[in-house]
Amino acid sequence: MKLTDLKQLFTDDRAVSPVIGVILMVAITVILAAVIGTFVLGLGDDLQDDQPTASFDFEYDNSTTPANVTITHTGGDTIDGTSDTVTVTTTGGNDIDNSDWSAEISAGTSKEFTLTSGNWSGETVNVNWQSSTGDSSATLATSTAPE
Repeated sequence: MKLTDLKQLFTDDRAVSPVIGVILMVAITVILAAVIGTFVLGLGDDLQDDQPTASFDFEYDNSTTPANVTITHTGGDTIDGTSDTVTVTTTGGNDIDNSDWSAEISAGTSKEFTLTSGNWSGETVNVNWQSSTGDSSATLATSTAPE
């Protein structure tokens, strides 16, 4: 092998690096587009959502005065009602006494809520949750009382 052949070996412009460069640029572009698209479309907020998932059972009692409903956590995540805010509201305009649920709420936990007046007939009851920071909130359960 001559010295000129050795020089030509190291100075040869034919290589794989342009192909690798193009592949890397395409990959970087796709990744950046995905990250930017996620946050522009608002999907990034859902990634940090720490909303609990829980099931509740509602038992309405219109035979008492005032009428009451017993709400039981039947399964799902345990909710820390001492730091997070859990409230029970109605959409029919009736007010509920003691509407805050300020305790640890785990499967099997029940609490009785009482209307200030009237009865539950056709009333829609919601169990609402708000995180301790106030950044996240959700309606965990909804039930409509029988008429």
